[in-house]
Parts: sequence; structure tokens; C-alpha cells
Amino acid sequence: MARRYDTNDATDRTTGLREAASAVRRGELVVLPTDTVYGVGADAFSPEAVADLLDAKGRGRNMPTPVLIGSPNTLHGLVTDFSESAWELVDAFWPGALTLVAKQQPSLQWDLGDTRGTVAIRMPLHPVAIELLTEVGPMAVSSANLTGHPAPEDCDAAQEMLGDAISVYLDGGPTPGIVPSSIVDVTGKVPVLLRAGALDADELRKVVPDLEVAN
Repeated sequence: MARRYDTNDATDRTTGLREAASAVRRGELVVLPTDTVYGVGADAFSPEAVADLLDAKGRGRNMPTPVLIGSPNTLHGLVTDFSESAWELVDAFWPGALTLVAKQQPSLQWDLGDTRGTVAIRMPLHPVAIELLTEVGPMAVSSANLTGHPAPEDCDAAQEMLGDAISVYLDGGPTPGIVPSSIVDVTGKVPVLLRAGALDADELRKVVPDLEVAN
């Protein structure tokens, strides 16, 4: 039976975050608010939990799960060959709606799907998400919807779709909007905008003028 906590209530928030952290450590799934839409998350280093996340969404391994982190410092243990341009993007836009596709550390023992040695990584601008991520470490997080359905802007919509596949729902009220994060590939010499979302190419080029846009 899924448990749900109102993170706008101080007592509920404390209890909910504690219960969510415990659930993640047990390899279970939680739903959390972010600065874009609600996400469904699991311990990034538990292949079984990540597989359960993909199953809950009806999503295949060909669509690997992004990773959310609570601090830019966490990047040092997760990525390699991270360019100066990539760090400049982090400094300018994190926490926020910018996902970076980087080369992952080869030694990492995780299975996020068919990533081909890369990881899509982001630090969200949401206090509840950051508090949970700070407590449990990197989480595999995808939008909390069934594949093919709209991404949820509130906890009700997420719970309606995912039901008891989730152990803990953290209800932070409506999210700021459904505009997704922008995705920039920083695995090469020049950053490449793969998807324009909350940040467009012009905004990104103020920080990395050589940014290219994928066809």
C-alpha cells in the first residue's frame, strides 16, 4: 500500500522525506516533485530498482533513465572527461532545468538501460528533491507517468497512473510547469543541444558560444 505525504506541512514533510529515503535504500520506488514535472525515482546503483522503475512506466531499456543529484560536487564521482564548457554550463544553470549527457565513469556499478557509456544528469531546482537527493545520493529519475501519457504536474495524476507500484508519494503541490529540461550533450569537444526545453540555444550560447544544435 502506497503512502503519501504532504511536503507543504512541516511534520508531514519530515516524516515523508524520512520514509522516502528508507524506501529508496530498500530498493523501492518513490514519487517526488521537481522543478519541471513529478518524477518517479529509485536508487541509481540498484539495477533491480531501476528495472522496476522502467517496468512501472512501461518503458524499455532503449530509453535509459536520467540521474538526478543534489550537488554539483557529486559529478566528480559519476562522470569523466568533463569539459570546461560543461562546468561552465553547470555553474550557470544548476540547479535548474538543464540535463547534461556526459561520459560516465567506467568503474560505476549501475545499469540505467542502454546508455552506451553515457549518463544524462541534472540537479533539479526543488527543495524537496534536493533534500531527498542529499540524503540518499544519486537517483535514477524519470517523469512519473506511464509511457505515452502526459507527464504529471501534480501528485494526484502521478498516483492515478502508477498506483501501488510506488512505495512513497511526496506531494509538493502543483509543479511550476510542464516545460521539460533542455538536454545538452557534452561528450564531445563542442556542446550540442539535443533538446530545447526551458533553455533555448540563445540562452545557452551566452555561456558556451560554440554550442551547436543537433539536426
